[in-house]
Amino acid sequence: MNVVELRKRRLQELGDFLRSRRACLQPAEVGLAVGTRRRTPGLRREEVAQLAGVSHTYYSFLEQGRDVRPSGQVLDALSHALRLSAAERVHVYVLAQDAVPNGGASSEAISAGVGALVERLDPHPTFVKGRRWDVLAANRGARALFVDWLALAPGERNEIWWMFTDPRARDIYVDWEHDAAAMLARFRLAAARWLHDPGFVELVDRLHEHSTEARRWWQHHEVLPAASGTKRLHHPLLGEITLDHVVLQVADDPDQKLVTFSTIDGDEEPLARLAATIGTV
Repeated sequence: MNVVELRKRRLQELGDFLRSRRACLQPAEVGLAVGTRRRTPGLRREEVAQLAGVSHTYYSFLEQGRDVRPSGQVLDALSHALRLSAAERVHVYVLAQDAVPNGGASSEAISAGVGALVERLDPHPTFVKGRRWDVLAANRGARALFVDWLALAPGERNEIWWMFTDPRARDIYVDWEHDAAAMLARFRLAAARWLHDPGFVELVDRLHEHSTEARRWWQHHEVLPAASGTKRLHHPLLGEITLDHVVLQVADDPDQKLVTFSTIDGDEEPLARLAATIGTV
């Protein structure tokens, strides 16, 4: 994808995103009268323009994907007008100002130190995912709890692809629909930084082709930041179990994330039993 095509794709994504946020915002939420002849879902374009202090024509150009190159001041005003979250504001900046990493996409590998840390955290399920959410390393606990990533073909070792296309994911995640939608929103925020990477484009296209939910939810333009929390999971050996999980950014490569799970009460015994079902590499 050349520079012109990348810019066009990014601006189209920006326009679609702004339109989706406008449609979700009700007039009463921003102090506007609803009126009796409103046919547009959410706010009208001219209402967003007024709230942001820009012309109706200028805002329309943004939604149409025109190359108008808004300033940071304009983007902040639009973010405020549309009541965007912190993650959504970052998303707008990435799309509008081409805030992509320097250099092209290259193959990924984890450092020896990170790989050793993943193994030391066993039996706590731990894995490292790269910029495209390919699983780059996984210890016994993670392979036993989710899927044996190392046994999959290299092209299948991807968290978002597994979540939406492997039926086992729906059995493992008790709240699959909620967790899958949140995962897709976080993946979208990451993908916006890599629109120039053919690997991302190919992965998104494959997701849309093979998953009805991914295709439908992608149109919502939801974005979320990476976050720690709890997950309700199910495993034949352990039954239903709630685990805490922490997401850490790898300092040497910020596009890599280490994800580790632990029991809420600190009891390692069930995780040790689980990890023991997977042989060492």
